[in-house]
Amino acid sequence: MNPSSGKPFAPSCERNRDPILGILREAFADRRNVLEIGSGSGQHAVYFAAALPHLQWQASERSESVNGVQSWLDEAALANTPPAIVLDVGQEDWPSTRFDAIFTANTLHIMAWPEVQRLFARLPAIMDADCIFVVYGPFKVAGEFTSASNAAFDAWLHEQAAHMGIRDLADVDALAAGAGLQRVALHSMPANNFCVVWKRGAA
Repeated sequence: MNPSSGKPFAPSCERNRDPILGILREAFADRRNVLEIGSGSGQHAVYFAAALPHLQWQASERSESVNGVQSWLDEAALANTPPAIVLDVGQEDWPSTRFDAIFTANTLHIMAWPEVQRLFARLPAIMDADCIFVVYGPFKVAGEFTSASNAAFDAWLHEQAAHMGIRDLADVDALAAGAGLQRVALHSMPANNFCVVWKRGAA
């Protein structure tokens, strides 16, 4: 929480927003309608929507956190950010709108693995034929942590809750393939993270 404004505040969003924006400028250059799954504090939503005004940026969060996201949207008052919607990957009532881009940051290692599976299983119903899905966060590669700090982070996650942990990229690629998505780019990011880009209908 940012004590000066009362809005939720995540320092990591301030650190990672510019590197992520560099990826989104290219990946979403020809996109129109983005769904952000798990908007967290709301900082990313307002920053990316302001920097990419050609996009309609639909923020979403679980019911207990959506008001915090909305506080950022209200303050920014951008023309391309509709009201945040309630979205939990486990809920039955997903958006009826289809999107040509979907983005999520630092969520897959917080969700339980069955929730990650459900997320990818629900994607086909909301994706346009050529939808691009970008995920930011830490991943294991070929079963190995990419750094000692990620191994320590994974251990810390398990201490917080047994269901959390850094996912292996191959396992997530398999879920993406099941949803009709193929990986088209893998970007190494600061702090031992990645931006993974999948596209529906990619050859």
